[in-house]
Amino acid sequence: MKIMVAVKRVVDYAVKIRVRPDKNGVETQNVKMSMNPFCEIALEEALKIKESGFAKEVVAVSMGPSNCVDTLRTGLAMGADRAIHVEASRDLVPLTVAKLLKKLVEVENPGLLILGKQAIDDDCNQTGQMIAGLLGWPQGTFASKVVLDKEKHTASVDREVDGGLETLCLDLPAVITTDLRLNQPRYATLPNIMKAKSKPIKKYTPEELNVEIKSDFEVVQVTEPPKRKAGVILSSVDELIDKLKNEAHVI
Repeated sequence: MKIMVAVKRVVDYAVKIRVRPDKNGVETQNVKMSMNPFCEIALEEALKIKESGFAKEVVAVSMGPSNCVDTLRTGLAMGADRAIHVEASRDLVPLTVAKLLKKLVEVENPGLLILGKQAIDDDCNQTGQMIAGLLGWPQGTFASKVVLDKEKHTASVDREVDGGLETLCLDLPAVITTDLRLNQPRYATLPNIMKAKSKPIKKYTPEELNVEIKSDFEVVQVTEPPKRKAGVILSSVDELIDKLKNEAHVI
């Protein structure tokens, strides 16, 4: 079985986000970029499935500008066998990404498609559900545990819900999106980083995949959240209750 994993290049989670002066987005120039943490978890799970003998190949896929190759090299250094880069200079919305993934699935014919549940830059949490709908595949979202049954050709997915845990049994091929508690991604070792330089990265364009890049919405303005006011020290419980009641209006 082949596993395809979608990975996204985002601003590193440890970077302090700055809004651009024109307020059309966040600053990405001269900012550290890395693989989306949820995508790292998705890739780690695919590698664990391969190491357990359920899969023979892991293919990493990324979409965006030429710099996405760096993210794919990270994925190859972690252990992916090869990579695919769909080069696009324009911003891609989730539906467009899902359409591109659908075309790549038709080319690669994987038995399992794994994605992070969301990206930390736009927090959309839409692509996995959309690609499952376009393909007509069963989906297990927010996976905290994944168990494959090779004989039955199914995947058991535990997902965290408000009331506890929900377990789904999916017929393969299927789409799985990963949650934080699924696993702990590995670090790429120096020998694997060197090996990754020689692993193949196949390039496509949206035009070659016959997908039109368009957006049905427009970002009007991006602003920073209001700065938090300084705290005050209160002398008594009565004063606290008075402020909660007359200033905060929460009681």
